[in-house]
Amino acid sequence: MSNPTNWNDLKKDITRRMDSAVEVLKKEFSGLRSGRASTNLLDPVVVEAYGQTMPLSQCGTVGVPEPRMLTVQVWDKGQVKAVEKAIRDAGLGLNPQTDGQLIRVPIPPLNEERRKELQKVGGKYAEQARVSVRNVRRDGMDILKKMEKDGHISEDEIKKHEKEVQSITDETVKKIDELLAHKEKEIMQV
Repeated sequence: MSNPTNWNDLKKDITRRMDSAVEVLKKEFSGLRSGRASTNLLDPVVVEAYGQTMPLSQCGTVGVPEPRMLTVQVWDKGQVKAVEKAIRDAGLGLNPQTDGQLIRVPIPPLNEERRKELQKVGGKYAEQARVSVRNVRRDGMDILKKMEKDGHISEDEIKKHEKEVQSITDETVKKIDELLAHKEKEIMQV
């Protein structure tokens, strides 16, 4: 966090950083499987290609031809095996099938045990987001105290601004909890 000397800059910075934690959570949730195919499901897959690791999206086009099927159209014929291996080894429980330069990835239905595992993973992601938000809150409170010590704001103002920081924190944590509840519901739907 930079060292803002006025409340408005600090508030913008706090809000931006907390919103960023929520966006990261949304991205992580998009990669959690809910039994339906989504191109985001393959976002965490990295491929060993051309002597380096790169995201799957840089090796081919991911498509969703039907609700329980993903396809990856690999651009370079020489990378088909590497892409297939990367999908298989990504720990997503997927078993890709190659047809020329097209890789079909059937999405198996989730069993109860796997759904519960995914819920736990979702809970961990949400807790990481909450921790990030609390860290931003702590940083904001520290800066407020420094601003008071340096004479930029009065004691009355610091009390008011601390309440605002807490309010922004509570609001952001509420968003995180809502996202988690929605994702858990999505995972548990049969």
